[in-house]
Amino acid sequence: MGRRRRAAPVAPLPQRDGIDPVRVRLPADPGGAWRTVRDHLVDRFGAAVGVERVEAMLGEGRFVGTDGPVAADEPYAPGRCLWFHRDFAAEERVPFEVGIVHRDERLVVADKPHFLATTPRGGHITETAMARLRRELGLPELQPAHRLDRLTAGLALFVVRPQDRGAYQTLFRDRRVRKEYEAVAPYDLDVSLPVTVRSRIEKERGVLAAREVPGEPNSESRIELLEHRDGLGRYRLLPATGRTHQLRVHMNGLGLPILDDPVYPVVREDEPADYERPLQLLARVMEFTDPLTGRECRFESRLRLSSW
Repeated sequence: MGRRRRAAPVAPLPQRDGIDPVRVRLPADPGGAWRTVRDHLVDRFGAAVGVERVEAMLGEGRFVGTDGPVAADEPYAPGRCLWFHRDFAAEERVPFEVGIVHRDERLVVADKPHFLATTPRGGHITETAMARLRRELGLPELQPAHRLDRLTAGLALFVVRPQDRGAYQTLFRDRRVRKEYEAVAPYDLDVSLPVTVRSRIEKERGVLAAREVPGEPNSESRIELLEHRDGLGRYRLLPATGRTHQLRVHMNGLGLPILDDPVYPVVREDEPADYERPLQLLARVMEFTDPLTGRECRFESRLRLSSW
């Protein structure tokens, strides 16, 4: 039998704005380069934030161990854990609220608005659905079971208890969640629908847009037209896989780019967020068998696309 993994030590710092402190485990130092805690922290973080900032944080007691704030001249001890809170840049508040579709002792199903990231990433830290819900619901251990694109609105599943998260993440990993999206896009009589699109999508790190390339398909979406008027169509999108920007890429590939998409077909990377023109894509329905109770679950968004 393998060794049982040790539980991570409990952080001595509370969350700040719904964000956990960063945990740093001091590594082995076979060369003896780090005589003090300061020596290691300067090597580790000095290039990113500056030596002066690291020293100032030490002086302010911002680095904390299980027995309290850490002094700069404390001897280096491999294996010791320290915690600290990053300095967050000021973030513009997304002017929409997170709705609650369902809440019980295990799950929170939220209606995430357009423009709000699901989890902290890049420049979006405190202005995320996870951080907001932790603060507003008083659930500091709340974690997402999956990720919904920042520009897409609709249903996002969060898990209340850390010990349950793996079971719900596995549902998404194994494609045992039926997801139904709604979109508004141009109507084209010459595009034959319904259609199932299968293609290979690749997303390069640092490049905003994903693209379809030759090769074995790794994505599949069914596209259905629900109704049309005034040159626009309302579409039901049923993804069988979950590649980055999959539905947006497939709709664009059909010549039906989703209305107000800032990436497809033309990248408008440097433009500020236009809250009056959200991407017309909504995660409308989520269905699955609860892995812990066996109950059949169906949730439907209460949001509506503004262009229809």
